[in-house]
Amino acid sequence: MAARILIIDSDVTLSTVLSDYLASRGYKTQRVSDGKAGMDLLRSGHWDALLMELQGVGMNGYDLIKEVRHLLPQIPLIVLTTRSEREDQMRAFQLGCDDYQTKPFSMDILICRIEAVLRRAREHEENKQRIFDLNGHVFNATHQTFDGIHLSSRASDLLLMLCRNEGEVVDRHRILAALWKEDNAFTSRSLGVFINHLRKFLTPAGYSIIASRYKGYKLVKDEHLRI
Repeated sequence: MAARILIIDSDVTLSTVLSDYLASRGYKTQRVSDGKAGMDLLRSGHWDALLMELQGVGMNGYDLIKEVRHLLPQIPLIVLTTRSEREDQMRAFQLGCDDYQTKPFSMDILICRIEAVLRRAREHEENKQRIFDLNGHVFNATHQTFDGIHLSSRASDLLLMLCRNEGEVVDRHRILAALWKEDNAFTSRSLGVFINHLRKFLTPAGYSIIASRYKGYKLVKDEHLRI
């Protein structure tokens, strides 16, 4: 699912160019020039990241950071501003911004910064959940058990990756790098063995692991199964 990014910046020309550029890279964006309008959008919908200016948004930019952090403590927040003084940067970080980019800036570098804060946010969120209810069948990654049956560490870690990305293809190279530390013919065959092992647990629970050729695997719920 494409990340949704809100832009609060009074520079209409820049925010338009930035919005179009982000859209070309697969992001969904919306831009406003007023801080209060931006807060209303943050309250009324889901956003994955916020890009905001400190000046010209109808309110003090630092106060806006405070309001955002009070409302959404975890949302990735990047300040885009002409203010390059050390004191301004320190204050913004102390109030809770995740990154600080002075204008003018490189669009490509900004994309890298956005991807970095989004990745950290995803990893933070992923690290929270360790127990999953799969149609009444409980997978506990902390105890490495499925319905009380012990799983090997590798099987448990593999199932955890699939559960945290349910419905999405998890790239096989990512799996091998994370769990095997190597990507070769031997580790690929080993991954296939573990996938088949997990299917024995998941099939009775109404879940399937679907192989996407040359890409990876995804965990899906069998919507046709009658529970």
